[in-house]
Amino acid sequence: MKKLLALLLALCMVASLAACADKDDGPIRDESTPATEAPTTQAPATEEPEEVKDYSGYTIRIYSNSNSTERTTWLINEARDAGFTISIDDNSVISGDTAAIQAANENKDGDILFGLNETRWSQVVKGQYENLSLVDWTPSWAGEVGEYAYPGQAYGLVIQNVLMLYRTDELGTNGETLHFQHWADIVDCGYTWYRQNKVGGTTNSNINSAMLYAFVDPSSPAGGITVDGWKTLWKYCAEGKSGGSDDFKYGFVPLNKGDVQVSTFYSSSLYGQIDAAAEGSANPLLGTMEPENWALVDIDDGTYYIAEYIGILDKAGRTAEETEAVMAFAEWFGSAEVQNAWGEEFDSYPCNQAAAELLYPDGVPAIYTLKNFALAKVEGTDMIYAEYVAAHSAEWTNIMTNLGFYWKDEADAVAEPDWDNLDWAVLTQKAE
Repeated sequence: MKKLLALLLALCMVASLAACADKDDGPIRDESTPATEAPTTQAPATEEPEEVKDYSGYTIRIYSNSNSTERTTWLINEARDAGFTISIDDNSVISGDTAAIQAANENKDGDILFGLNETRWSQVVKGQYENLSLVDWTPSWAGEVGEYAYPGQAYGLVIQNVLMLYRTDELGTNGETLHFQHWADIVDCGYTWYRQNKVGGTTNSNINSAMLYAFVDPSSPAGGITVDGWKTLWKYCAEGKSGGSDDFKYGFVPLNKGDVQVSTFYSSSLYGQIDAAAEGSANPLLGTMEPENWALVDIDDGTYYIAEYIGILDKAGRTAEETEAVMAFAEWFGSAEVQNAWGEEFDSYPCNQAAAELLYPDGVPAIYTLKNFALAKVEGTDMIYAEYVAAHSAEWTNIMTNLGFYWKDEADAVAEPDWDNLDWAVLTQKAE
């Protein structure tokens, strides 16, 4: 670009000189007088590129649940190229938000916490974890993330939500449109559905939060959920297909193969999975941005969103120079340029709106236009639903674990509880 501008400038100067020479009243040089050489001018000195500081001498310890092998490999390599050395476990070591935050709290060696969701971040911000406190910081891009911020503490990176999908072809509803009022209506839809095969995990927890939303009752001893809510979730588990294999770890594969007609999946990676759908099925889902044989279930309530955040942990013994390196990494990772690249690589939607505009110049994808009930006010409380989930998530996990929800294989199914004779005070506590 600079060379092109210089060339255009030179052409303009030549044209200007030629125009002056053609003027009748212009100065006439005496041909007997030797021409003098045009004065030479020294080209202006180019600015030296700003030196990028190398922070690679300090290894930044990161805890996250956004840690698939692909994500951790990408982040380690990109960070190294940007002058940072990081240490982050992939999900073969730490799997899920609960494991990530517990490891950070127990090991007390973390510099960065990223990922998780409002449920966990509200707990961190409120000091519910003994060994986790946050450094006061404000990145240059803080104004780009809108409502996804705990000012001075943590800032949004990506928005995720859980989706309910169905096939519209002969392996699905054969053209019938599915419309529910609540997520829990899936149990009466008349079609086969996928369900997860374990209690734990971020996506699994978000699906349960979506399923239980219609049954909130702050006065209920059953973890703030009506007994009918737990009965419905049991039916979702008992009659859903879990497959007993890794194909059913998440909901995309069984839907893509036609093993089920309705399924759930997380928004990040959906479009990439559909792009590659033919690699794993003889009857794949078709049409990425414009679905051909699949659709989103139209649900009046909307869906449960989470935002993943990044915060800097206050690590004992870290020097001021090391803290500078950690802050520089967080500044770099949350920037529009890097979040655009992260979103491009992993089909995630950035909280950083400058990054979102780079990533999706033609507009917001349909899966991110769904109504967000995580931010809906819970009647009878001063909490939004995401905060309500945070307040009750431990009780919900205990209830599901104690009652035996989400067996992996149908052969291991347990008997349905006697709902009228349960001691919720015991069930909401962790089993001894």
